[in-house]
Amino acid sequence: MVGVVSLGECMVEVSLAGSGRAVIGFAGDAFNTAVYLSRLGVPAAFATALGDGDPFSAGILALMADEGVSADLVTRVPGRLPGLYAIARDAAGERSFFYWRDQAPVRQLFEIADLAALAAAARGADLLYLTGVTLAVIGEAGRAALSAMLGELRTPLAFDPNYRPQLWPSPQAARAAMAAVIPRCSLVSAGGPDVEALWDSPLADTAARWAAGGAQVIARHADHSLEIHAGGEVLAIAAPPPIEAVDTTGAGDAFNAAYLAVWLKGESPGACAAAGQALAAQVVRFPGAIVPKDAMPSRSRSNA
Repeated sequence: MVGVVSLGECMVEVSLAGSGRAVIGFAGDAFNTAVYLSRLGVPAAFATALGDGDPFSAGILALMADEGVSADLVTRVPGRLPGLYAIARDAAGERSFFYWRDQAPVRQLFEIADLAALAAAARGADLLYLTGVTLAVIGEAGRAALSAMLGELRTPLAFDPNYRPQLWPSPQAARAAMAAVIPRCSLVSAGGPDVEALWDSPLADTAARWAAGGAQVIARHADHSLEIHAGGEVLAIAAPPPIEAVDTTGAGDAFNAAYLAVWLKGESPGACAAAGQALAAQVVRFPGAIVPKDAMPSRSRSNA
């Protein structure tokens, strides 16, 4: 049985490395979380659509196999290519994103996938995971189909808003799509800029409103401190000691994976947060969204 079904997009990642060089890899927020969950010992499946016959789709599938992420929910589309994005970083390691994905097959995922198989896998899982990027790339028709599927599921849902303005026609469209999902969630993990840009209110206030609906809400502040709203209480967690970040790509995805891996064991929000912060702190020491396996924290390696 799969522990977590993660739904979203994996893209070709072009990471600008300076001096005219670039590093090619594969990444995507929901995909990154699936990989880290698998490394942490949580059986994970990734639901997406890829090409069929091209080396990039084959490379993504090879990476999934190497990481132990199930590809049973991957739909193949001959003649299509996965999307591509490039990352440029400033001196502090913060990122700017550039996308080429209009023809990516994942945009028609809910039109071409075996939805009965996807729903069955989600019903049998311990958790379904998706993000704001997932909602953006599947489009309005895909969101309607997803909403219908969610309405029939009792599987807990975890969500990271992960707002990327380039992917949405307007902030209002993004807010409406996310507002339709959040009330269904058991857990929401939200970064401050994402939430404050969309809801025009402080992160703590928005997190409290969402938690009033019954979800556990992790508010990830820009200074890396946390507020966890759970069971009518708020747990404040200080930022970890500062470290020299090489690349912040994938840090939030890694945090979510480690948090969820501990949350699925029924442990306390404090224990979940400690695991999330530890993995995120390690991920930012390396370039790219997915760090080498031997760079995982020792506790993570021992649990894998």
